Amino acid sequence: MEICICDDEKKLRRSLRNAVETELQLCGVSYTIKEFSSGEELLSALPSSEPDILFLDIEMDGISGMETAHRLREKCRKTVIIFVTAYPDYVFQGYEVHAFHYILKPYREEKIREVLRLALEETERLDDRYFLIEQKSRSLKIPLKDILYFRSDRKKVSAVTNDRTYEFYGKLTDIETGLPEYFLRIHNRYLVNLRHVTDLGASSCICGGEELPASRPYRHDLAAAFAKAMLNG
Repeated sequence: MEICICDDEKKLRRSLRNAVETELQLCGVSYTIKEFSSGEELLSALPSSEPDILFLDIEMDGISGMETAHRLREKCRKTVIIFVTAYPDYVFQGYEVHAFHYILKPYREEKIREVLRLALEETERLDDRYFLIEQKSRSLKIPLKDILYFRSDRKKVSAVTNDRTYEFYGKLTDIETGLPEYFLRIHNRYLVNLRHVTDLGASSCICGGEELPASRPYRHDLAAAFAKAMLNG
């Protein structure tokens, strides 16, 4: 995951970077961050460097952020552009460059992190993400794409993959809040990776070749999410 920050004010670049790094570390994303002090500097790095996500100031000396975005779009169609500006007047112009979001200055760290989470989902680069298990003697990183489901048993939780099961202490509810939307609660004790669900029954689903219980309160959301996943291929 490559993230770029372009702002002609060094102090704002650094504060933005700190908020971004905090959220990326919590999300378990492998990343590199590049800083640019002008639109010219950013554009000169293209196309050898195509960012996944770009935080772009609009009011800069030299080439404006909006003009920078127009030029960037000629080479980088998939970059998620997030404008950072003190003025809301540019919102409609942003449609022309398919801007993903606007953050108004002075911004709050919570807002930066909230928008970044949405942008991470937008990039669909979730294969780089992992689930971190803290144990007494070591920390384990498990790629989210490898986890079939989580199962809770009182105070213990198991992360089940095709190869092995990892046990640790925790609460399923706490784990659920930090996972991407393709992890879905199907039972008080089960949280599944929808990408590994291959079939639905009246009161169960097949996840990673294993039949798991799907309780009534969660069946409607499971059916809707499964249907949406099938339609999206």
